[in-house]
Amino acid sequence: MIQVYKYDENYIFIEPVIVEEDGNGNYVIPEYCTEIQPPSFYKAKFDISKQEWFESATQEYIDSLKKPIEPTDIEVLQKQVADIFYLIAVGGQ
Repeated sequence: MIQVYKYDENYIFIEPVIVEEDGNGNYVIPEYCTEIQPPSFYKAKFDISKQEWFESATQEYIDSLKKPIEPTDIEVLQKQVADIFYLIAVGGQ
C-alpha cells in the first residue's frame, strides 16, 4: 500500500489517500492525486506542470488564522462565575 495526496479541481490539497495494490501488484493512482507529499503549507496547491506544491494562501488569510479568537458571551459568563466561586472559596478560609 502507498499513500498519495488528493487535491481538488483547483489543485488545492484535500487529504492523504491510501492506495492498495491491484491484482497485478501495481498501484493505480486515482485522478486528482499525486505521490508527491505537500509540505506544511497553510493552503498547499499543486502545480501539475512543475510537479511540485506551493503556498497559495494570501498573507491576509495567514494573518487571519493567527488572530486570537474572541471568547463568546457564554465563555465570558462562565469565567466570571468561576471567578466568583473562587473568591467565595478563598474568602471563606
